[in-house]
Amino acid sequence: MKVMVIIPCYNEEKTLPLVIDSIPRAIPGVDSIEVLVVNDGSSDGTAAVARELGVDYLITLKRNRGLAAAFETGVNATLELGADIIVTTDGDNQYPQADIPRLLERRT
Repeated sequence: MKVMVIIPCYNEEKTLPLVIDSIPRAIPGVDSIEVLVVNDGSSDGTAAVARELGVDYLITLKRNRGLAAAFETGVNATLELGADIIVTTDGDNQYPQADIPRLLERRT
């Protein structure tokens, strides 16, 4: 089972490391956990930070298109990459990524 975590980002260079560091890298019953950052036209160093952190995939939109467009871009990409389960969080660290295993417990 392949879980992909989408992180839409707009000028999140300061908080993105906190998000990436708190994503579980192993979950029982999951073969792989991959991270895709969608850089939504950020004017700061978000893309560079994502590369430095070694995310699995980085998509950079040329201009800010908004959360819905970044989310759609991420979902389409993860489906093309063969995700079995898609989890979305946010680059500003407003969600507890440590709860991702709890979300997966509820899958049917």
